[in-house]
Amino acid sequence: MQILVVEDDDSVAAAVLEGLTRAGFRARHVGTGKQALDEVRAARPDFVLLDLGLPDMDGTDVCRAVRALTATPIIVVSARDEEIDRVLALELGADDYLVKPFGMRELIARIRAVARRTEERAPEGQGGSDSSREIGSVSVGSLSINQRSRRVLLGGVEVHLTAKEFELLSYLAADPGAVFQRREILSAVWDGDWYGTTKTVDAHVAAIRRKLGDPRWVEAVRGIGFRLGMPG
Repeated sequence: MQILVVEDDDSVAAAVLEGLTRAGFRARHVGTGKQALDEVRAARPDFVLLDLGLPDMDGTDVCRAVRALTATPIIVVSARDEEIDRVLALELGADDYLVKPFGMRELIARIRAVARRTEERAPEGQGGSDSSREIGSVSVGSLSINQRSRRVLLGGVEVHLTAKEFELLSYLAADPGAVFQRREILSAVWDGDWYGTTKTVDAHVAAIRRKLGDPRWVEAVRGIGFRLGMPG
């Protein structure tokens, strides 16, 4: 796995690169947002570790730009520890958020957890007579979610979701119309790797709604959680 480390502090970057190398990853370091975007376009890394405090542009703008280019997993690694910073980064397409200072073992664990969720895999243990479900695809109205290709089509047009957004939407689509509690969603989609508030679910739902173009696709059930709807 090739990891791009976007970090303006050379000492921090050196420590991260050393830790990643020891863990068996290949890693490359850049120190500015422009360099990061150039590297993503040219080299297409498998993973991006992104600091927010960059000298030439804010890391949130880099996150947004990277996500517009590719579905490559992004973990934000930042000293900003306010909830609003975490929520904004997740809304812009980050797959996880780690606050500095951090331990390398935790960073490696998070990288591997996100990587597991982005691997293409057929749904497990799904039965039923619906042939589209048997080949790893679920259709709800004009919305189609294919687990094998990890593609989402709306009216035949592809919708680009982050890995976490795809997992969340797929989870809701497993039982359209059923209400899922926020904690239930966290446990299933985040595999127990998220220990913050349930507001991260709301942030990802907001991003999914925006990309699908209609908030009715993911309906909020007050005081409980969310369910997959079908506009019109």
